[in-house]
Amino acid sequence: MTDLITTAIPYVNAEPHLGHALELVQADVLARHRRLRGTDVRLLTGTDNNALKNVTAAKAAGVPVQEFVAHGAERFAALRKPLGLAVDDFIRTSTDRRHLDGVRRLWQASARRGDFYLRDYTGRYCAGCEQFYADDERCPEHETPPEIVTEQNWFFRLSRYSGEILGLLESGRLRIEPAARLREVLGFVRGGLSDISVSRPAARSDGWGIPVPGDPDQVIYVWWDALANYLTAAPSRWSEAAERVHVIGKGIVRFHAVYWPALLLSAGERLPDTIFVHDYLTLDGAKISKSAGNIVRPTDLIDRYGADALRWWLLREVAPLGDTDFTEARLIARADDELANGLGNLVHRVLSLARRTGRIVPASPLRTASTLAGRIDTALAAFDFRAATGALVEVIGDANRYVEQTRPWTLRGTELDEALGTVVGTCRELATELSPFLPDGAARLRARLDGGGPARLYPRLREQARH
Repeated sequence: MTDLITTAIPYVNAEPHLGHALELVQADVLARHRRLRGTDVRLLTGTDNNALKNVTAAKAAGVPVQEFVAHGAERFAALRKPLGLAVDDFIRTSTDRRHLDGVRRLWQASARRGDFYLRDYTGRYCAGCEQFYADDERCPEHETPPEIVTEQNWFFRLSRYSGEILGLLESGRLRIEPAARLREVLGFVRGGLSDISVSRPAARSDGWGIPVPGDPDQVIYVWWDALANYLTAAPSRWSEAAERVHVIGKGIVRFHAVYWPALLLSAGERLPDTIFVHDYLTLDGAKISKSAGNIVRPTDLIDRYGADALRWWLLREVAPLGDTDFTEARLIARADDELANGLGNLVHRVLSLARRTGRIVPASPLRTASTLAGRIDTALAAFDFRAATGALVEVIGDANRYVEQTRPWTLRGTELDEALGTVVGTCRELATELSPFLPDGAARLRARLDGGGPARLYPRLREQARH
């Protein structure tokens, strides 16, 4: 059986930013780590092309919507190479036939259960996140006040599934990490679930979107459409997966932990198993986002510092709970201190000595290296990327201290063999366990240990910045 790991699919009305890179890299690490342990994994991502905000942005740009979203989707698809992502499937919701047909099937399954009804509705609608809010709610993402919208929509009987959703959450059958996000969702569900709008008048979006089966004057609401991608990409893969894991940002927890399971219950489909929720990246304390206009382009950072440095910062410094402020100085410091000066210097010292003496006799790695895999397993089971990378850094530090204590350049004979063999064995263990986090950097390390590869594994970025 195969595990299925997914990211949320972003709107394409603006270019990718650092927050998108965070989610993609986190999901990539989870997939690579499980593959390293022998598990078959499918990693799915894509783009949400059918949003009204894409229509609005296309009009503002003076470009046909189809052309606009195709270009926008390609910008996200193009992140795979620079970020080093091992993505198996990329879905585009406006053009992928699997998705278009699958959304209709999902809608029709819920319709057969009698879970839709048509009604006139007036509500407070936030165009930024394409969501209706209750009168006593404020949009946490956008400063623009929601507009008052009156229209006739199809509604979904969410209230019918209140008890089942609560049971799933309280029992842990639907796991949400971290625990603070579970408490947030439980509070929302215990407050009572109201039925939700799941369609929009086609006229509001110039007909852009997937028409409601049997009602071409309505298009399926973008959130129903977007959530369905996890299933529509491959219904058999979804239903047969050993574990279904969603990696999402905190702003869309309600959609994934409440609405999506209810839609699946209605349609008679399997439920997700785990929802991992990351917090936001900020710049000078403000959330990095398209609407805020403070986009940090991941490709720009990779051009300046390399994919290893960017991935390492995202995994090493971003907090498991709470927003994390980004600065280039912190990215440089992490890469230099822990990769260039920590791991890179360790390998350079030991291999230089080994070449001079012509001796490397295999030996057991340090004790902390022999337990490294288990500690990483434990950390990633809890979705704690900071703890997982911290375990790697601890072993790097222990190996450097071992070199300082044993002073292998002063040793001869079997003592030298044991010292060099221990450090090289530790570095080989590091190369294996580093591979989900820095696939390119780990490959260079393995090549260096095997007698090839570049002389300098990880560049010192402070030196580059000065030049």
